[in-house]
Amino acid sequence: MPEQSIPKEAAYQIINDELMLDGNPRLNLASFVTTWMEPECDRLIMSAINKNYVDMDGYPVTTELQTHDCICSFGIFICRPWNFLQNRCVNMISHLLNAPIGEDDIAVGVGTVGSSEAIMLAGLAFKRKWQNERKAEGKPHDKPNIVTGANVQVCWEKFAKYFEVELKEVKLREGFYVMDPVKAVEMVDENTICVAAILGSILTGEFEDIKLLNHLLTEKNRETGWSTPIHVDAASGGFVAPFLYPDLEWDFRLPLVKSINVSSSQIIAQYYQFIRLGFEVSTCSFAFLSHYVMKGYRSIMENCMENAKAVKEGIQATGRFEMVSGDVGVPLVAFSLRDSSRYTVFDVSQSLRRFGWIVPAYTMPADAEHVAVLRVVIREDFSGSLAERLVSDIRKVVADLDGRWSRTAIVAEVKAEEKPGGVVAHRKSVRETTQPQEIDGDRRGRVDRKKTNGVC
Repeated sequence: MPEQSIPKEAAYQIINDELMLDGNPRLNLASFVTTWMEPECDRLIMSAINKNYVDMDGYPVTTELQTHDCICSFGIFICRPWNFLQNRCVNMISHLLNAPIGEDDIAVGVGTVGSSEAIMLAGLAFKRKWQNERKAEGKPHDKPNIVTGANVQVCWEKFAKYFEVELKEVKLREGFYVMDPVKAVEMVDENTICVAAILGSILTGEFEDIKLLNHLLTEKNRETGWSTPIHVDAASGGFVAPFLYPDLEWDFRLPLVKSINVSSSQIIAQYYQFIRLGFEVSTCSFAFLSHYVMKGYRSIMENCMENAKAVKEGIQATGRFEMVSGDVGVPLVAFSLRDSSRYTVFDVSQSLRRFGWIVPAYTMPADAEHVAVLRVVIREDFSGSLAERLVSDIRKVVADLDGRWSRTAIVAEVKAEEKPGGVVAHRKSVRETTQPQEIDGDRRGRVDRKKTNGVC
């Protein structure tokens, strides 16, 4: 701590100057998190930023409106209902997800700081329910497990570690980057507390086949006498599927789906923050109640998908990339290089920084680690003109990387030496003989350093 104070204007300037070195949030195509909201939301933020909505006695109206990231649960007791009996946003979301409740019934759900907390609560509820059932039957209850795909977000690994649950992962394979329902059900045993399915993979944006999973798991439960349920991690797709794919059955319409977590901060709706302040409640309520509603959300998501399509077509037109993401899912474009022998997706990602773009590159989880991709998340604030600019900059980067390789691959100076007897020998320079190996070694090193088991 400094001994002497400085004027508040100087303190502001110092911090503001350093923050200018950050990337531009709207050009951060790595993030699913909302980076733009209506001006009216900004005004609500400033009017409610000093409210700590955990103080329910002090801020009862904020509590009534409460939501952020949310878990809705049926058949599993996950929160004390009296805390959220008037929780309007949770009720709205529950109806949106086709919860089996009447118009006048109260949904059971809870707002959390983020999707990670929602998943911790859901997983813990499943574990406790399984343990209580096993105890009542006089059976061992000390080795719970949970079945997921290898494409899950890292918070599932944290849940398993923190709460001593074995994590059984369905491995991926090239061309299939979501959990295989058949393999998932094969891994289920009497100690499985639930199967966790993903609606909107963070790797490719694809939806897992939750309807098929429900069917296969129902059959296994009938054969074995078990009651293994399903949790749906819809952090990415929970505010996409209801508007773009209303007939897709993935939610509470499926009998084994007992809980769902959704995030109002991803793709559209509201900024993400990590402190329980009142503005998150008021801004999300604004999003639900203003021009968004069903028609507005649908319009926004359709626009996002159109921009994603434009990016996809533009990248395909370069002839240098293969599409990894599918056509159905969240507005996301994942793609890999056709030829990685000269440079990699990590080089492309790094080069795009020159233009301000933050585009992540990563390798797939087991057993598809050899596949490396780039990913572009299309959010509400990503316009058609930005889509054109991104494709243009990708073309420039590829052309520049091609040029760099061509220059280093040019045959270096050939020196002639006259040997005894009049023989002329041609000798390549040291640079020519070492440069390709150095480049290849450096490239492999970057790939190894960039390998990851998951992305945000």
